[in-house]
Amino acid sequence: MTALLVVLVLVLLSVALWQLSKIFALTQIGKKSTDESSQVAGDNDNRVNGYLMFGFLAFIYLITIICIVKYGSYPLMSNSASEHGVEVDQLMWISMILIFFVQTVTQALLHYYAYKYSGKKGQVAAYISDNNKLEFIWSAIPAIVLAVLIFFGLYAWTDIMFINEKEEKPIVIEVYAQQFKWTARYAGEDNVLGKANVRLIEGVNTLGVDLADPNAQDDIVTEELHIPKGKKVIFKIRSQDVLHSMYMPHFRAQMNCVPGMVTQFAFTPIMTTQEMRDTPEMIEKVDNINAIRTKKSKELEAQGKTGLDPYTFDYLILCNKICGSSHYNMQMKVVVDEPQEYQKWLKEKTTLVQAVKNAAKADAAAAAGTTPSDSTATKPDTTVVAQAK
Repeated sequence: MTALLVVLVLVLLSVALWQLSKIFALTQIGKKSTDESSQVAGDNDNRVNGYLMFGFLAFIYLITIICIVKYGSYPLMSNSASEHGVEVDQLMWISMILIFFVQTVTQALLHYYAYKYSGKKGQVAAYISDNNKLEFIWSAIPAIVLAVLIFFGLYAWTDIMFINEKEEKPIVIEVYAQQFKWTARYAGEDNVLGKANVRLIEGVNTLGVDLADPNAQDDIVTEELHIPKGKKVIFKIRSQDVLHSMYMPHFRAQMNCVPGMVTQFAFTPIMTTQEMRDTPEMIEKVDNINAIRTKKSKELEAQGKTGLDPYTFDYLILCNKICGSSHYNMQMKVVVDEPQEYQKWLKEKTTLVQAVKNAAKADAAAAAGTTPSDSTATKPDTTVVAQAK
């Protein structure tokens, strides 16, 4: 509270001094002013401003060079883990090179002409009222460049988003968003997801899957996402509450999760988790992070606190929309396996229908005061599911 009062006093004092300076300036109106006190810029002022423009230009280029050298390897513009990511990275590189070139040239011309044509006493500015040739040139060049970029982007986007599910037969996985977690649902052996509705959410069935739907009988729900290398995966995306965004930076994939509708995105992973960990770029990044964490751990341990665990790289699904107070922590681990390892992992998982049955048995056993194995002999299975054909 004291700090707030001090800040308010300083602000009010600044306002008072500013008002006094304005009053003093008003009292000087009508008095003769010399050339030295005049507020009209002279030749020397214009010349100094011209040199300052050159200085600012050098500052811009210096900062640009420092950022490229020091931080140039951090942006995700190479080493994509998905098949389509190569196209996305190419488009990003082309865009950045064009932007850098245009920015460099236009800024140099802007600051150079500000110096060359700085005001001089008695000098009259020359101007051209109209020049159709110039207008055509500086309108046509940006239009052509932007058209090429747009068509390239549309081609890449169409290639990514158009999926023939019947011919390509991608693996179907639902990614379910809710404050503040992600859940995955695999379509199982039939590769068709069962119907779902938020009104059916109850107990273990946190995704509201319709357990009476025949296609839901082999659906598998997990808290960790595994996908196989070299196989196209199509993600069906739902949201339970607010607008989220499924963001997978290393796969160059992002799609909004909209309540009340299903969106989708597909890609083919080309690099397993371990292969990404073994790349030189990732090894360098992990070493840098762990050096920072080691330094921070020493500080924490000196204060009697627990140190930080070493960082290990994992692919993640992040939320790229500000969806609430714990938005920053809304993430899900993604593991890219070899196809054989993926099939082995998937076979070890329990189907949602079986999980619901097990939960029902456990609840019945708890109510009867017996163990789940005892309850099966006395309690009938009342879980409503479709009959297997």
